Amino acid sequence: MTTPPSTANSADCPAIPTTPQELAAIAPAEWAKVVAGAPAQAAQWMAAAAKLGHLEAQAVWGQWLLDGHGVARDPAEGFKWFLKAAYQGHPMAMNMTGRCLENGWGIEIDLPAAAMWYRKAAHRGLDAGMYNYANQLATGKSLPQDHAEALQWYQRAADLKHAKSMTKIGRYYEDGLVVEKDVDAAFFCYEQGALGGDFRGQFNYAGMLAAQGRMAEALSWLRKVPLTATAAYMRTVGALLRDSPHAEFRAVGLQMLEQAGPA
Repeated sequence: MTTPPSTANSADCPAIPTTPQELAAIAPAEWAKVVAGAPAQAAQWMAAAAKLGHLEAQAVWGQWLLDGHGVARDPAEGFKWFLKAAYQGHPMAMNMTGRCLENGWGIEIDLPAAAMWYRKAAHRGLDAGMYNYANQLATGKSLPQDHAEALQWYQRAADLKHAKSMTKIGRYYEDGLVVEKDVDAAFFCYEQGALGGDFRGQFNYAGMLAAQGRMAEALSWLRKVPLTATAAYMRTVGALLRDSPHAEFRAVGLQMLEQAGPA
């Protein structure tokens, strides 16, 4: 007899907890099974754990609602769970509350409130919170612009191996903003950002390699950009590459524009 899929899945996942005591007894390996499990079943499990008051489950459940992982996408409900966990001190939930408020995911855009939650996440030691708070300081959209403080937060996040922050620091050195212009330092920062998987770091690193005449290396990094870049970014840099004097660079740029589609 063939085992029904639901039974087979339940064997791979712990039983859905019904009390805080049952939830507290779940070992880390069992949590990993839930996260890696069949999305629909995992969603039921995570929702139950979130309702029992587990902070990590609340943050994950908020993310799954935002993404539509195993459940119908519901950004507004996801925001509520992020906010619930954020008020209880969960750093990633604080950061995601800020992301929702910045981008209008399930809630009206409120940039000052987003900056407040990013600041809270940053002070809790979360690298992504540090990065997002630094972005608010650097752009001046929700806070008085302060590049010196922004750079300090980018550096704190970079010290935690945050690749996007390394790229941002590279821009400060390349432009000579706040710090003395230092092309070698910028090259190092972009390289670290690229190696860490940041698509902006990959593009900027490729540009510096090309400036040194290392065209083959530059091309290899440019080809990585479309793997993780946003559509908006690919439209911007794709248009730049489309006008390159190098045929292979132009080909990558056209690929980006095609992949990104119309705005």
